[in-house]
Amino acid sequence: MHAIGYKIPHAIDDVNGLSDLELPTPVPTGRDLLVEIRAVSVNPVDTKIRASTPPEPGQWRVLGWDAAGTVTAVGPEVQDFAVGDAVFYAGALQRSGTNAEFHLVDERLVGRKPETLDWAQAAALPLTALTAWEMLFDRLDITRPVPGTQGTLLIIGGAGGVGSIAIQLARALTEMTVIATASRPETQEWVKELGAHHVIDHRQNLAPQVAALPTGAPGFVFSTTQTAEHMADIVALLAPQGHFGLIDDPATLDAAPLKRKSLSLHWESMFTRSTFATSDMGRQGRILSEVAALIDNGRLRTTLGAHFGPITAANLHRAHALIESGKARGKLVLEGFAPAPKSE
Repeated sequence: MHAIGYKIPHAIDDVNGLSDLELPTPVPTGRDLLVEIRAVSVNPVDTKIRASTPPEPGQWRVLGWDAAGTVTAVGPEVQDFAVGDAVFYAGALQRSGTNAEFHLVDERLVGRKPETLDWAQAAALPLTALTAWEMLFDRLDITRPVPGTQGTLLIIGGAGGVGSIAIQLARALTEMTVIATASRPETQEWVKELGAHHVIDHRQNLAPQVAALPTGAPGFVFSTTQTAEHMADIVALLAPQGHFGLIDDPATLDAAPLKRKSLSLHWESMFTRSTFATSDMGRQGRILSEVAALIDNGRLRTTLGAHFGPITAANLHRAHALIESGKARGKLVLEGFAPAPKSE
């Protein structure tokens, strides 16, 4: 099967770090689905692992987690899917990735593809939708009001992949007032189109901008990026007894300033359930099915920001570079495979 991978971790300026190659087609066991990949999207986790994590000696590391495709074979213990089903999902960190023509995934992590979306539009959604849903409803629990607040959520990095779907989920499933941050005219317009009630600039101090809004102090802050840079503002602007969640990787995080206001701190990684095979791992498949229903009912839209062409090493390299630049809007998607040369 065609695939794209690397043998040596590398910086983005190494244009030859990713390679087109041929690998054996995997065989499903247990609760695995074998999915023929139709489209994938690229996430910051792809770039971080590419730059830092070597494969097993003598092996290729295949990246990619987001995918949309068709089930072509199932393991003997599969209960909920059959050959021919159109699916979308975000996979597991500890398994080979979706930048391959065929891919194995545990059925509990999989949802049925939204019927109203094409392959590329569907592939843009799983990882970010799961991250946003789990943060908003499993970690922050934004449906539980913070005393004395008007029901306001601040999303830092509203134009990124996670922020783009978090805005929509909050608007579709709650009565929250949503404040999103964006710094460029095109990203500010993007978050407004997605439903943000107010937009502020994360290149400026956040606390005074929030204080100038008619919303009162937010009870919830969801930081998707540059948390370390904004930490003092987050503590200052949050309402007492508020909730703060983050998904990025600050080098250090001092939680002591949260004590005075009794602020709670929440981390989210959508890979936790699959990495530890938690008893509720199947919740991810159910979340994706709910997302698909919201899409098909017209209450959510795809967050596809740019289509980068077929799934090749060169196109993946371009997508990684744009993500690392910090200038991506929405999700970057690749679709279909071109013939790949055999690699030694």
